[in-house]
Amino acid sequence: MLALSQNNETALLTVSQITVKQGHNAQYIEGVKKWKECYLENNGENNWNVWRRLQGEGNVYVLSGLMENWAKMDKEDPANKECYTTVLNFIMPHVEKTHFNIAETMPEISRAFSEDTKLVWNTFYKVKNTADFMEIINAVTGAIKAKEGSYRATWFSYMGGAPDTPDYMVSTPYKGYADLDISRDSPAKVYENAAGKKKTDEMRAKWRAAVEKSWSYIYSLNTELSN
Repeated sequence: MLALSQNNETALLTVSQITVKQGHNAQYIEGVKKWKECYLENNGENNWNVWRRLQGEGNVYVLSGLMENWAKMDKEDPANKECYTTVLNFIMPHVEKTHFNIAETMPEISRAFSEDTKLVWNTFYKVKNTADFMEIINAVTGAIKAKEGSYRATWFSYMGGAPDTPDYMVSTPYKGYADLDISRDSPAKVYENAAGKKKTDEMRAKWRAAVEKSWSYIYSLNTELSN
């Protein structure tokens, strides 16, 4: 992930959202540990991160990974096949539902990945006017980079999906919860300081017309389940 972002290359993010049955959280975690142990014993080569959603209903986990390109999906994973029965016997009995998506990185407006990230604040967008949405995002992220020297977050564009799948996601990384207490100007304020109030008001009106809806969650990294 670090190499891809530093080379300014696009990549594909795989996202599996897993909702755990009520009262099954401990069993689910033990099942994932068993699968990880099996995968590593069979010389599995893939890497992944497991995130737990902080807000919202129930226990929700996100399993994320990164691929250089679509061709990686053609490659077989013998270790995963060897451990498939572990998934069936120790993980799936505790899962209520799963939801899978693929998103593409947008390195031209994103910060590099950081190894010390333990928390992310992800905001999702359903968009009605892509051209206007991207015009605003480019303008605001450009103002942030001009002021602070780098972008604050990493942007992703979703590749298809169900009707409720977002079109875009922006992920802001933190080293821990204490970082959330650090005060800084909002992106809108940074842009207003750079472009003036009149231009900012025009952008706000265009934003309201371009965005259908947005929502956000905080996710914490579970290093024990990640690889």
